[in-house]
Amino acid sequence: MNIRLTTTLCSLAAPFLILPVHATPQPSTLRNERLQISIDDEGRLVSLKNLETGRDYAGRDYLWRLYYDTPKAKEIEVLAAGQQPRISQNGETITLLYEELKATDFSIRKEVTLDISLRFDITLEGDQIRFASKIENNEPHTIVRELHYPLVGNMPLPEDHKLLLTHTGGQLYDDPKGIILRNSNTSPYKTPAQKFRQMDAKYPTRTVTGGTGGCMASNCFAYVGEREGLYFGSHDLQFQDTGHGLRLYPDGEGGFSRLESGFYKYPQCLSGESWSCSANVIAPYTGTWHQTSKLYRRWADTWWDHREAPLWVQKMRSWQRVIFRHQYGELLFRYTDLPGRIKRVGESVGADAAFTFGWWETGMDHGNPHYNADPAQGGDEGWKQAIAEFKKDGGKVLLYFNGKLIDRESEFYKSGAGREICYRDNTGAEFTEQYRFTGQGTFLGDYNARTFVIADTRSEIWRRMLLEWADRAREYGANSVFYDQLGYGERATNWDLSREFPIPNLRVIADKAEVLKMIRDHNIRFDPEFALGTEWLTDVTAQYCDYIHIYQVTAGRYSFIDWFRYTFPEIIISDREIRDDTDIERRVNNTLLKGLRNDIEIYRCRDLIDKTPHYQSYLAQANEIKRRYEHLLLMGRYRDVEGFTLSAQGIEARAYTHGDGMAIVATRTEAGDPVSGGIEVPGYRFVESSTLGEARVSRNGDRITLGQYDLAVLIYQKEGRP
Repeated sequence: MNIRLTTTLCSLAAPFLILPVHATPQPSTLRNERLQISIDDEGRLVSLKNLETGRDYAGRDYLWRLYYDTPKAKEIEVLAAGQQPRISQNGETITLLYEELKATDFSIRKEVTLDISLRFDITLEGDQIRFASKIENNEPHTIVRELHYPLVGNMPLPEDHKLLLTHTGGQLYDDPKGIILRNSNTSPYKTPAQKFRQMDAKYPTRTVTGGTGGCMASNCFAYVGEREGLYFGSHDLQFQDTGHGLRLYPDGEGGFSRLESGFYKYPQCLSGESWSCSANVIAPYTGTWHQTSKLYRRWADTWWDHREAPLWVQKMRSWQRVIFRHQYGELLFRYTDLPGRIKRVGESVGADAAFTFGWWETGMDHGNPHYNADPAQGGDEGWKQAIAEFKKDGGKVLLYFNGKLIDRESEFYKSGAGREICYRDNTGAEFTEQYRFTGQGTFLGDYNARTFVIADTRSEIWRRMLLEWADRAREYGANSVFYDQLGYGERATNWDLSREFPIPNLRVIADKAEVLKMIRDHNIRFDPEFALGTEWLTDVTAQYCDYIHIYQVTAGRYSFIDWFRYTFPEIIISDREIRDDTDIERRVNNTLLKGLRNDIEIYRCRDLIDKTPHYQSYLAQANEIKRRYEHLLLMGRYRDVEGFTLSAQGIEARAYTHGDGMAIVATRTEAGDPVSGGIEVPGYRFVESSTLGEARVSRNGDRITLGQYDLAVLIYQKEGRP
């Protein structure tokens, strides 16, 4: 609103003049002792400020954009620029109302006015700001596919701020703009790379982010500095697919330097319908990156439903992952090898668990969902006997089934049942996946991959089969049932073709979580000690599992699984990336440092660790330390760097607590001369230590010396305790 004022000017050389002056409208502002947010009259974010530090992350850019389809065109863009909102403020809420929208329909190259209204409520809630949205679509023959909101554009990012993603449990990038630019628009021929550069990041679907495959473990990301940062959280109880918006736009000189961050939701709002979302929050915070964990966990505690894993799972140091028969027919291990060579080799490294793949007649990724014990090896009775013998003296068996794949060569598919329950795309065609395990030649990998369709976990037929497999695993005598590929969402989802526009299921991860809860509760009724596991790390599915077989890296260049371990320390996670006799000390030490279980995978599960003697020897030493201090290193709570101080550059250390005890694991990966540093643990006294390599610990535990790949574990007890 423009306010007309009159001002009297005085001059000795001229008569009095009365001139009109237009006052600049004041932004709408919310403020408390911690935060400030301001929106100008055009709907731009002009302040997003941490009042404790004075840091302002706003770049005077617009808060949203939207995409819709017509029968003739897809992804027509609606931008906030040029739209005039009605802005009001009531208490702790600012409301932006757009009663209609203008867009350029590129299919006809004309500007159109759309009978689509938007309402945005921005509310100050203590240490965070909530951004709620509502769409009402009354435009005939349209569907609103996508809403980007809230957006923080043209961000003035401080030099010390790193990009923290929850990808594979955590990824930390020193140069946010650089990593986005290097990993953006991965198919430039297919993307408008001249307009923006975008790095893919989406919860909870499989994505290659920053060059690493995996999925977002939690629905948040952040820019983290040494003493402050900016947190983005989509606290969405629907657990719907959410894009973590990471874009660079051109600056005045044409370089892609203008950073924009926010959330992308996918309303699928047809004409005559409305859609709303109040999940998205932003929080400028003070402190280390741990504050982002606390913000997310505070919300997660409103829905978290995790049981304490059976004691044997908590104490499990490592497992051997083996494939009995491969998908092209090669018999790698016999049932008799399970209580024989497999058990002996496992005992040599302190691994009492066997993770059994391809144990059925047709072998790995062959014949799913038919899992019939091999009649040539005694069938069900032969397999039961092998498991029973392995379990003597405390051995544990984890039994594999695939939670989603249906082999198109299986009888289940050929009979029609597989076709009935599988995912279909926006045309009604089946989605397929292929797994190319090569043999000794080249034909298999190039021409003869096994092809699968994907089961919809909402299907009652499939759910009954999942329960039947759990029952079968117990009947065989296994200690756990494992379902592959249920820990992430699918980009390929089942589409509803009954509406004017086809609509995908964007809550696949919620569906998978529902079936995992069903299986967990079913198992507990029969045997509380019977464990459940799945592959890939997503919080909503992990809560129902006793362990997670993680996919991808935990010790790579950008790996920061510290985030998930600190946020959800009760979740037991394996490290999958130690293979053969490569980079053993660094990777094994990392599993001790981060509290991960060793997934022993030799020659892609084709052999055992006795074929890699260096790995065998070193893991045996590491697992002996885990055994000695299992109450802390395996059963204790991961504390990251809390509870102690370490005055040494180049040494990484993490703390674990259980009862009155604390363990500190310290290691070093940098080359060069040994490094010494002092350790202070307030409220605790030193008890003892164990080391690997040439590590040295002082007699009273207040100083350590580590060379490259050395490791030390220091044990403390609370003062005044025996």
